[in-house]
Amino acid sequence: MWSFGWWTTGRDQAAVDLFEAVFNAITERVIPGKISYVFSSREPGESEFSDRLVKMAKYHGIPVVSFSAVRFRPDLRRQDRELWRQDYHKEVFEKVKGFTARVVVLAGYMWVVSPEICRKLSIINLHPAAPGGPSGTWQEVIWQLMDQKADKTGVMMHLVTSELDKGPAITYCSFPIRGDVWDSLWEQFEHMLQRSSREEIKETYGELQPLFAKIRNEGVKRELPLIVQTIRSLAKGEISIKGPHLYDSTGSQLTVPYDLTDAIVTTA
Repeated sequence: MWSFGWWTTGRDQAAVDLFEAVFNAITERVIPGKISYVFSSREPGESEFSDRLVKMAKYHGIPVVSFSAVRFRPDLRRQDRELWRQDYHKEVFEKVKGFTARVVVLAGYMWVVSPEICRKLSIINLHPAAPGGPSGTWQEVIWQLMDQKADKTGVMMHLVTSELDKGPAITYCSFPIRGDVWDSLWEQFEHMLQRSSREEIKETYGELQPLFAKIRNEGVKRELPLIVQTIRSLAKGEISIKGPHLYDSTGSQLTVPYDLTDAIVTTA
């Protein structure tokens, strides 16, 4: 059976909800595969959410590896973050290399992985923009979209490489941010810009600015379904990852990421 690893820090309830949603998709046979192991970068007692996630995984018979990043050589982490990252993930790899996993899914994993482990494992992660869209945190992405007066955006899963957030997109979905209710939100934002600078708007309203909040809400609605549908597509063999490349079910290399927009529309 097609299997994958699950890496998490278990920082918040969203991490628990994501794990539960993917596990349920497996139980309901939406995903014809299994989670071969869960790796948590927190050990028991470090967080109620990571403890809850680990307990859930163990209850369902999924092997769990817990290895605290915070407690691993904290002096080195302060002095040389890059060396610390390399040493920590070398230890992680030794702990998980015995498990069979075609892909590792980063699901609320809060640490940048080392270049070495990117070469050893096929790792995928979520990014809150469509391929070719803005980089950075989700907040930075949305402000850039607003600055660019963008017509559409989306969410993608990408291959994790040594360049942060620069790995090739594997799957994505997109949605328009113009037309219907969007136009009035853009007009409101333009009126704000006539009275205040973008930085002043950002300082005053932050994430509560109506256009910003709407873009964020529409993206969040699609994040979890995209993760589920991506894992499903990999498990069913619709796509596969070999090295840095993506292939379709016939073994032909894909030059563009796999568009899951239609699948996401039915579940978002």
